[in-house]
Amino acid sequence: MNINIIGVPLFYGCDKQGPQYAPDKLRENNLIDILQKHNHKVFDLGNIHVPSADSDSKFLYHRNMKYVNSIVTVNTNLAHLVNISINNNDFPLIIGGDHSLSIGSIAGVSKAFKNIAVIWLDAHADINTHETSPSGNVHGMPLGASMGIGHEDLTNLYYKETKVRPENVFILGARDIDSGEIDLIKEKNINVYSPEKMRKIGIENLVDFILDKLKESDVDAIHLSFDMDFIDSSYVPGTGTPVNNGFNVDETKLLLRKLAQTGMIKSMDFVELNTLLDENDKTLNLAIEILDSVFECIK
Repeated sequence: MNINIIGVPLFYGCDKQGPQYAPDKLRENNLIDILQKHNHKVFDLGNIHVPSADSDSKFLYHRNMKYVNSIVTVNTNLAHLVNISINNNDFPLIIGGDHSLSIGSIAGVSKAFKNIAVIWLDAHADINTHETSPSGNVHGMPLGASMGIGHEDLTNLYYKETKVRPENVFILGARDIDSGEIDLIKEKNINVYSPEKMRKIGIENLVDFILDKLKESDVDAIHLSFDMDFIDSSYVPGTGTPVNNGFNVDETKLLLRKLAQTGMIKSMDFVELNTLLDENDKTLNLAIEILDSVFECIK
């Protein structure tokens, strides 16, 4: 398979320095060689340009969305590059950076397919809006925006349509959900599975169930979005918003490999690795280990 690496050195969505260094850190730690050893042809498309922004003006464009103008610019460019990648029958691997980049990656994927699904592996639901967000951090809004929920600057990014239908969204591993998000989950009947619920069902059984539902909905592609805080906080010091009671490394690999083996994953985000918070490269090395495991199964 042809894999296009697209780096997005963005931290504006989380408003915390560190994740912008992850794309280059992963490259420096042999990401390309690791992907190539699984018989993939790898094209490194470099990093999306992130315009500089003054922290004193983070609320300049909106009173409850930090750096939103810069985030929209980055994501619009990302969406177009992802769309070109898919239209060329390549697999875009988007490495962040914070999770706000998914607004662009999902927009680019959705424009290339008729009916996509998004599987969101994250300790958080990331379906806040400018009205519900307690922090104003846009990395808590990308999945909501992709479902057409939130501010029009985000929901209309790249093109003015809903990018993914709520019934085709599966949030796995969520265990730190804001009150406004809980209301939205109930209102839209969004599929959300906590680690406890996932273990009760069984990881492999859950993937089979999700696939059956997506086949019923005639989904033609799955976008996989992986946040490092999906993993239990004891394993990942190098992420900005770690949460306990998550999955261990073996469980995480099992889930990702099971998803990869479906053949329906056509694009992937890998986000929220914060190398400034890491301890002796523990999280960085784990990130490489996980990507190695996933792309052994991607065909």
